[in-house]
Amino acid sequence: MTLLTAAATADRVRSGRLTAVDATRQALARIGDDAVHGWRVVRPEEALAEAAAIDARPDRYSLPLAGVPIAIKDNVAVSGYRVLDGVSEACGAGLPIEQNDHPVVKRLRAAGAVVVGLTRVPELCLWAMTDDAREVVGNPHRPGRTAGGSSGGSAAVVAAGHVSLAHGNDGLGSLRGPAACTGIVAIKPGRGVVPAQLGPTNWFGMSENGPMTRTVEDAALGLSVLAGRPELAVVGDGAGLRVGLGLNRPTPVTFTSRSIVRAVRSAAERLAESGHTVRDVKVPYPASPLPLLARWVAAAASDADDIVARGANPFLLQARTRRHAALGRIAERRGLVRPADAARLESALERFFAAEGVDVLVTPALARRPAPARPYAELPWAASAIPSLAYAPYPSLWNLVGWPAMTVPFLGEGVQLIARPGGEADLLALAAKIEV
Repeated sequence: MTLLTAAATADRVRSGRLTAVDATRQALARIGDDAVHGWRVVRPEEALAEAAAIDARPDRYSLPLAGVPIAIKDNVAVSGYRVLDGVSEACGAGLPIEQNDHPVVKRLRAAGAVVVGLTRVPELCLWAMTDDAREVVGNPHRPGRTAGGSSGGSAAVVAAGHVSLAHGNDGLGSLRGPAACTGIVAIKPGRGVVPAQLGPTNWFGMSENGPMTRTVEDAALGLSVLAGRPELAVVGDGAGLRVGLGLNRPTPVTFTSRSIVRAVRSAAERLAESGHTVRDVKVPYPASPLPLLARWVAAAASDADDIVARGANPFLLQARTRRHAALGRIAERRGLVRPADAARLESALERFFAAEGVDVLVTPALARRPAPARPYAELPWAASAIPSLAYAPYPSLWNLVGWPAMTVPFLGEGVQLIARPGGEADLLALAAKIEV
């Protein structure tokens, strides 16, 4: 059964050539028994009822996502369900059933989207690999390898062709990493463009909600709805944008594979052929990883405390989560989460973009092929922490400073594009020129 893009589905539903109910039935048929294990919850009866309500809406002719089946990452509220955020059913049995949708879910539904189900995440969304207490999420693009994390469930169901649009979010690369792992498109908007409301601290301002899709056009459409900015749905030409190609290593222990370097350089060459000025640059990555590492572990502590306060059983959290949270409490006590660190890095990056005359930066999204797909929840803390740091070191800096960034596939690898605040439209325009 052919998967239509989100844009094509909405166009057909608006024009009457397809009903939302039929679009939802087709999605449910594609999901089948969910061979990639990307879904924590599939809600067929509720989704079909919601689709019928879309078909009955007198304004469906103007809905940007009319009848589009979508997935929601299981760390935001969907009314009628518990937000497990990767904890086991037993651990989360005391969590409340949500009575209201998260703001991004409200926006998607108001635009005509149909929520087919909720996708799996690693516990508290802490890791760059996705498995929970029940399943290991597979990767249709690279069998045997992880679909990435923490939006790995959403990435997998898009890559598998279950739905054309999924919600995800990104605190240290959790949209862009899984997209690069699975060969799809994802965009992390800049800070404040889309409502965040992700835990008590939004991972200290680093987390953002965004779309995961198979095409740049659908990413633009999804972002326009999430941001409440219809103009973002129109992908521009990006004429005159200046491109910096940054292939230097973000850390001394990063070793980027030749195939990834080749793909990223080829993507930059395509932009040059499209008329853009492209120059090699050296990205001023921070000398110390401490500001990012401190926030990563401190976010684990704050999110663990929050989910326990809401009713989760602290004794049933995974051992790796408890270890990570313990490190976070040490980081907080020692005052290692310092806003001044992020401000200083952002100033350095502003000076770099200005000095190099760069509008959009192009880098790898991953350093090497994704980690193996394994039940990491059953393994010691280091088995999750080390690969999370090793294979996906490129995205996290842009969370720390809150700048927009996205991943688009090229030659089978993920190419990362970064812009200064307000540059989402520029990223989409260049991504469309790289897209095959």
